[in-house]
Parts: sequence; C-alpha cells; structure tokens
Amino acid sequence: MAGGAVLPLAVLFACNFNTVRSVMAEGLTKRRFAKRIYVESVGVRRGLAPDPFVAAVMDEVGVEIPPRRPRIFADLDDESFDLIITLTPEAHHQALEFTRSLAVEVEYWPTFDPTDSQGSRAQRLEEYRAVRDALDRRIAQRFAEAAGP
Repeated sequence: MAGGAVLPLAVLFACNFNTVRSVMAEGLTKRRFAKRIYVESVGVRRGLAPDPFVAAVMDEVGVEIPPRRPRIFADLDDESFDLIITLTPEAHHQALEFTRSLAVEVEYWPTFDPTDSQGSRAQRLEEYRAVRDALDRRIAQRFAEAAGP
C-alpha cells in the first residue's frame, strides 16, 4: 500500500461457498484488527457445512471458528463496507455486481482452493495451512501500514 493509506472501517471477504477461504480470512483479520475493522464473510453460493480442516488449522494459530451457517451476499443485513476482498473469480464477479451502485472498493486476491488437495489427512492439512499462511501474510501487508502502531 502507498504511504498515507487509510484503514477501512468495514471489510467483507468473499469466496465461492463461505466455508474455507473467506472464513479463514475473516478469522485472521479479526485476530489482527478486531478493535479497528469490522469484518464479515460471504460466498457466492451457500456451502453445506463448516469445513473441519479449516477449524483445525485455524485453531493451530489461536483463531476459533465458531460454528455458523455459511452466508451469501443476499444474507447481508448491511451493505456498508469500505472494502470487499474477493478470493475467487466467481466471488469477484458477484462483488462487482453487488457494488454496482455502491461506493465500495473491490480487490481480487486469487487464492488456491485447498479442498482440491489430495492425499493423506496430513497432506491435506498442509494445503490448508499454506492457504491460511498466505492469507495471513496478505492481510498483514494490506492493513498493517494503514493501522499504524
């Protein structure tokens, strides 16, 4: 981010089903900036159930993912976001439609889908950790400068 950046007051993360990537991003952002940024997450389509691998890898870094029903854009009670960060092409398209008449910044952060990973439980957990860690680095980079000390 360029110098003088302003920390957004409200951020929405969006992915395809609101069960993996956007949930991770929401939890990681709340961990770092809970007192400064209001954060929510949604999907393009409603996922069926929380992903147990997400809960496991987030627990490793001290982020509890409370059980909740995955949400979609239509479930939002409020459209007052300063920034929408999309993690998939479908979510990006939906966010642009959603914000057509709103003054909201939309950023696209291409993010690997760890549910596509194969192998043992340990190998799959490594893929989820890689996504978690990449999101955490990106969140820190995007918001830390604006947040200040």
